[in-house]
Amino acid sequence: MTKEVLMTNSKRTREHDDAFWLDGETLIVREEPRARPVYDLEERTARFGEAVIDFTKKIPRDPVTERIITQLIGAGTSVGANYTEADDSVSKREFLKCIATCKKEARETKFFLRMSVRAVPRLKPEARELWMEARELHLIFAKIWRIGKQGE
Repeated sequence: MTKEVLMTNSKRTREHDDAFWLDGETLIVREEPRARPVYDLEERTARFGEAVIDFTKKIPRDPVTERIITQLIGAGTSVGANYTEADDSVSKREFLKCIATCKKEARETKFFLRMSVRAVPRLKPEARELWMEARELHLIFAKIWRIGKQGE
């Protein structure tokens, strides 16, 4: 058996992910961001973490949502913390490890944003914006990681 066969990473399509957020609406070919994107990843990931914290303040507290809130804050703020750690790494191996963690945390944030919408459906529009940013960050870190691994 090859290593690839043992991996459980699913091959999800963009259409599959969008299906949850669009509820049968026509897929939008391109959405323009409301604000100009920040290209400094340290600042962008910090703003993302802050936005996640602000979002969680809108979620009503109960036993179900407490777990979602805790996980969402942990994952959403960890993206920036791990990027800062990657930026200060002393070796390529350490850098790639931290970038891989950023990628995982961005993906985990997407998951808990989806769960937050299931718990509180009225927050879907705001959660979707955060989910789209988490997706972009996930793709950015995946690309950085792949390029870094090619150079090894």
